[in-house]
Amino acid sequence: MKKFKKLISYVIPLRIEDVDTDQIIPARFLKEVKREGLGKNLFKDWRYNNDGSLNKTFILNNPNFSGNILLTGRNFGCGSSREHAVWSIIDYGFRVIISSFFADIFKENALNNGLLLVEVSNNFLKKLFSTIENEPKKKIKVDLLNQKVIIEDTEEFEEFYIHPYRKKCFLNGYDDIDFLVSLKKEIEIFEKKNIHLK
Repeated sequence: MKKFKKLISYVIPLRIEDVDTDQIIPARFLKEVKREGLGKNLFKDWRYNNDGSLNKTFILNNPNFSGNILLTGRNFGCGSSREHAVWSIIDYGFRVIISSFFADIFKENALNNGLLLVEVSNNFLKKLFSTIENEPKKKIKVDLLNQKVIIEDTEEFEEFYIHPYRKKCFLNGYDDIDFLVSLKKEIEIFEKKNIHLK
């Protein structure tokens, strides 16, 4: 995983609630076993019309909006469990998703794969949507170290929660195995101290 401490970026506002994993990446693309290249199929049925032409009304196709942060409605990632949904989001270029609630299985898949999910209050989510939709070039700072989402310029912010284990993994670029390897010295010391217990 890539290390993550702080991100300052423009934001793409997807003001839709209950976005399920089949909408994130349709089931027909689940045969892929590689993570690379899945970004082109992110929100495939929303980004393109039935004839294959670009759906100019969809937010990802709006040239006014760009960035590595996706702002979404409540209950993002509901539906069936599929890591491909997370892989496609990461491959597209997003590093952070901000919402007021994420589906549990999607949340675990995202955190395991290095996609930071930030939960904020409904009121702050509305504030972010309003700010970004009115000023597409307004930047948002996601400060993992201090666990804050900050609107650049105005310095309005809200703190967010992340489990200490997950925070350590993101800050150091660890997946679960990397984390265990990082404890090698502590494990060896423990074994030497407790060798008489064998």
